[in-house]
Amino acid sequence: MKHLEFIQNVITRMNSNSFLIKGWAITLVSALFALAANGSNIHYVLISYIVIPVFWVLDGFYISIERQYRDLYNNVAQKTEEEIDFSMDASIYNRGNRTWWNGIFSKTLWPFYGITFGATLLVMFVI
Repeated sequence: MKHLEFIQNVITRMNSNSFLIKGWAITLVSALFALAANGSNIHYVLISYIVIPVFWVLDGFYISIERQYRDLYNNVAQKTEEEIDFSMDASIYNRGNRTWWNGIFSKTLWPFYGITFGATLLVMFVI
């Protein structure tokens, strides 16, 4: 049971990291919008086109790692005590929709960052 708790702690940490990344992305993009509107300098909005993809890729990494550890959790939960090897290595689950690329384009991330990117386009043309 303790092994499952360790795995669950990793899953929780990856989920928290993903949540924090989204918060930082919105905060930075909003600050760049405010700077652009205040000084009427469009270059601040253009920086958002760097910030958004960087946070999107990093968030995709955390999502893919979280999915791998969920698979490890499910695998360990199905084993008997004698079969458990107490490994925390989830890299064997890096396949299918558990890859970094699929994490980036997951159904939870692409709408969030797509809307953020679209809002940046809108703000750029309004300013």
